[in-house]
Amino acid sequence: MTVISQVILKADDELRYPSSGELKNIKDFLETGSQRMRIVTTLAENEKKIVQEATKQLWQKRPDFIAPGGNAFGERQRALCVRDYGWYLRLITYGVLAGDKEPIEKIGLIGVREMYNSLGVPVPGMVEAIACLKKASLDLLNSEDAAEASPYFDYVIQSMS
Repeated sequence: MTVISQVILKADDELRYPSSGELKNIKDFLETGSQRMRIVTTLAENEKKIVQEATKQLWQKRPDFIAPGGNAFGERQRALCVRDYGWYLRLITYGVLAGDKEPIEKIGLIGVREMYNSLGVPVPGMVEAIACLKKASLDLLNSEDAAEASPYFDYVIQSMS
């Protein structure tokens, strides 16, 4: 949900007009809209490049993942990992677009640890993968946009840790 939706629903639930503080939050949200759009556009248009770079970084850091017996050994397993990286990048863009971490939590993080544990995927490996995804993504953004996007990656990393 966007800030606007949250303010409206909360005010309506309480049968009141939005407060001046809530209106300021909406104003701030609208003023950062072009930046959020720029970040999301850059990440979306460069998804393949970002995922390839993040994957390359991860395999260099952790060659054991793609070695025989590793969780990403074999073409099928590797393809599943790459698919997940693209999914997490898309999830992060949802948060940036909304200006809130709630879409990340609701759409993608509830139950993620349990799912990976049940599949035998080491969660610390996924944390490393998201860190690589973060670096590859932020390298494409200017410093101001990188500072805005960074907490969304950190939120995923912290939620998985």
